Amino acid sequence: MDRALRKDADQIIKESIAAVQPDEAVKRALCVYHHGSGKTLLVAVGKAAWQMAKAAADTLGHIDKGIVITKYGHVMGDIPGVECFEAGHPVPDENGFAATRKALELTAGLSAEDTVIFLLSGGGSALFELPKISGAELQDITRQLLARGADITEINTVRKRLSNVKGGRFALACAPARVLSIVLSDVLGDPLDMIASGPAYPDSSTCKEARIIARKYSLELSKEAKALLKEETPKKLTNVETHVNGSVRELCKAAAAAAKKLGYEPVFLTDQLCCEAREAGSFLASMLKSHAKDGRSLALIAGGETVVHLTGKGKGGRNQELALAAAPVISGLNGAAVFSVGSDGTDGPTDAAGGYVDCESCKALEALGISVFSALKDNDTYNALKAIGGLIFTGPTGTNVNDVAIALLRSK
Repeated sequence: MDRALRKDADQIIKESIAAVQPDEAVKRALCVYHHGSGKTLLVAVGKAAWQMAKAAADTLGHIDKGIVITKYGHVMGDIPGVECFEAGHPVPDENGFAATRKALELTAGLSAEDTVIFLLSGGGSALFELPKISGAELQDITRQLLARGADITEINTVRKRLSNVKGGRFALACAPARVLSIVLSDVLGDPLDMIASGPAYPDSSTCKEARIIARKYSLELSKEAKALLKEETPKKLTNVETHVNGSVRELCKAAAAAAKKLGYEPVFLTDQLCCEAREAGSFLASMLKSHAKDGRSLALIAGGETVVHLTGKGKGGRNQELALAAAPVISGLNGAAVFSVGSDGTDGPTDAAGGYVDCESCKALEALGISVFSALKDNDTYNALKAIGGLIFTGPTGTNVNDVAIALLRSK
């Protein structure tokens, strides 16, 4: 491993994630909040829910009552007046269903003088859920969509119609109370009705689109689920005010600033990366090969969310797959590295945030008898990268604004 390149990668990751912490975003949105004559309730949902709720509680000074629903291992302490729940992600589970039921009970029967502070971050689609079908079937449908390579917009379009809270239904349940929604976006282009499946925003997707997606991925659905795909979601909400205070574009900007400080020339490619993970890795690595003789130190930056088609039964995530796919392309290319990381600190069902490879990675894998092709085919990128020290660990970061992939080229 090129230790200097790995050190630069770790520094860029550290500074990028620090720049998109939700604390200041929540404080900015709440600085103009005026407590009315009614109650102030808080519902925070997503991977960054605890951090956002803590910032809100500190800023407001008083919350009548609140609920946090976040991923396992993401609650970092008590918040006065707020119950904290941990639940399953990316596949919803019974703990998430029970916590969502409590959130609906908390916000039931409110008046027009009451306010619900709704803090939303990535992962909310799985974590904030009370299905209209059985939990087992919802879990199965989610697994089908993930395994067959559906993107987040497609997944959410289907899940909205199977839910009591998605597609604007949570805000509708809060009415006539005012809902102040503060959002950290993990969806490309920040479509408010798609972030966490839009619990507090009018739904722009249609039943027809949901049925097309079901056919596209040959989803196995019960008669009840098929019928729900024909029920339309709310198209207008009059009790909601929404603020987007964080996105993957800001993550990319922070990565560029960090790379520049280390002597690289940052080149922003996109904040809407949405192709196959291994194709993205190969592309970024190919870009480095094209610029290898330019005599420039470059940092090529791409943010977004790639997808993985499961062809094996190994362990890994999209960021690890992106990185490992780049390894053969940059093998022997001195000063080259590719790494990708999830801003929330987790990548797929693993404890790693992402993966790192450089010009020496392929040789190191070969020395251990590990085939890059076989590891990718079996989706076993975690174990391949672990063997050569190529995993990136950050732990839960308290934020979630999607992924950033970076290709570094250090001139001599």
